[in-house]
Amino acid sequence: MSPIDDPVKRRIARYHLLEKTVCRRCGALNPLRAKKCRRCHGKDLRLKKRELTK
Repeated sequence: MSPIDDPVKRRIARYHLLEKTVCRRCGALNPLRAKKCRRCHGKDLRLKKRELTK
């Protein structure tokens, strides 16, 4: 798979892959603007990690 060179496409891909929140109770992925979890309705959400880990 080749890297994305177009900055507009790169921004769109980053938004869809990394701009999410994760529920600390059940681990479900939620939209960035979510106030509570879609699965367990818990309010303890965190941002998804955005750095590459090796």
